[in-house]
Amino acid sequence: MTTARTDDWLGSLARGRVDLGRSSTAERVARLLRARVLEGDLAPGLRLSEEAIGGALSVSRNTLREAFRLLTQDRLLVHEYSRGVFVRIPTEQDVKDLYQARRIIECGALRAWPTAADAARAAVRAAVDEGRQAAEQQRWVQLGTANMRFHEAVAGLAGSERVNEAVDRLLAELRLVFHVMGDPRRFHERYLPWNEEILGLLTSGAVDRAERAMAEYLNAAEEQIVTAYRDGRVVVAYGAGQP
Repeated sequence: MTTARTDDWLGSLARGRVDLGRSSTAERVARLLRARVLEGDLAPGLRLSEEAIGGALSVSRNTLREAFRLLTQDRLLVHEYSRGVFVRIPTEQDVKDLYQARRIIECGALRAWPTAADAARAAVRAAVDEGRQAAEQQRWVQLGTANMRFHEAVAGLAGSERVNEAVDRLLAELRLVFHVMGDPRRFHERYLPWNEEILGLLTSGAVDRAERAMAEYLNAAEEQIVTAYRDGRVVVAYGAGQP
């Protein structure tokens, strides 16, 4: 049975209520929930309570249901007839499709490094620094979050809002994959040196080598996850959630 994490993710969600303001919309609610997925607060199989979330955000049931519908289209939620709405459990085929999309987007975005805005390049550096600090402090879930930010920042080099939006959706779905992988240290720690290598290659002007390193990185991550799926190490059931 899957339950919410011990930290109060509903409280974290409620703190975003100020961003909704008077122009509250289903899209904004969906964005807040997607952010909670990206931060790792919502685990696959968790049942979402309309009453609890609606109360946390002070939004109507109709608005919340529309937000759930949007996130279902993003493959983050699933509706189980007569049981409710759950955070979706990704499949092995989802993993393969996600990594195919990531190779196309992220490897392509790296080519923009020489002409990317200073702020975009700084975001890549900041994400690597954040990962180092998390590893030094042995905060493995936070290392996973820093890793996600590294890939967001890589996509940001392209300077395209459409690419950024697409990657946000891909990475939110990928975060669900990370959840079912279990042990966050075992999964995330091996990729920090790869992030550092890619940044070093970019900084030295070796963009082609950075692109090849990213492709190898993504291939290795996909293989690790697919192997775990095939070995039966990612079995998760839809369970109970917030009351």
